[in-house]
Amino acid sequence: MRSRTSLAAAMITAGVLATPAWAGPFSFTTGNTDGLLGALSRSESTGKIETETADDFILTETTVINAATITGLITAPLANISNVEVELYHVFPLDSDTLRQPRVLTRTNSPADVEIDAATRDGGDGTLGFSASPLNASFSVANTVVNGINPTPSTTGGEGPASGEEVQITITFTQPIVLPAGHYFFRPEVLVNGGDFLYLSAPKPIVSDLQAWIRNSRLSPDWVRIGTDVIGGGAAAPKFNMTFSLSGNTVPEVGTAGEPSCHGESVSALARQFGGIRSAASTLGFSSVDALQDSFKEFCNS
Repeated sequence: MRSRTSLAAAMITAGVLATPAWAGPFSFTTGNTDGLLGALSRSESTGKIETETADDFILTETTVINAATITGLITAPLANISNVEVELYHVFPLDSDTLRQPRVLTRTNSPADVEIDAATRDGGDGTLGFSASPLNASFSVANTVVNGINPTPSTTGGEGPASGEEVQITITFTQPIVLPAGHYFFRPEVLVNGGDFLYLSAPKPIVSDLQAWIRNSRLSPDWVRIGTDVIGGGAAAPKFNMTFSLSGNTVPEVGTAGEPSCHGESVSALARQFGGIRSAASTLGFSSVDALQDSFKEFCNS
């Protein structure tokens, strides 16, 4: 009996008999806008080049993201918002050409050169839905970054104040995004017919937080820091977050991406944690069990 007790104690100490982790709700937010900055974030359209603004977030365990919000200032009627696209990026130097000479001051802590292809969602192809709500019919920001996005020397001081309608766009990922624990950048783009979307800043700091970065198609694949590089000011240069939120569910104990057993372990863990695979698909926001299976196959093969 004594040896059995000792063995059980040793197993508990080693974590063998530890209570398994269970799925739970996930949420992340940078809070409300502070009115200090509006940074252009728009898709390419006739006569307008693509411009991307990105801010970071951290996942501590595998997570399914099924919704997001972004807050911005628009310079056209609300009904003119015609599309939203979302990309996610690893932190440089992942997914990047480290042998190429950058045309900017630094790429440390920037988004990668290229997006995580499996995490791209676009209203145009039905992988996300969106709705826009007015927050303030007359809203002003103290400074903007729209066109002055340049290689080194990148400092312009910004392009001055702007006014328009403050809106919040609620995004539903009809194909939820599955990501392992890690550090990422979230990059939304909004297409506004006859106008633009200025992504609004939010207060800093957040724990382990990086500042927001921006680029356009002329600067790509490089990025510049909105505060340090574009607005400038040396040691006193501002550092910005952007106003967004993410929500979904953590899914601990799923398989490890790249391992042969990943898919089977993931399906088993989901069924156990949600009381069946159909319940898992419904709770996590997938349209069907097949859609969940396909997403986790993609996750496991990444």
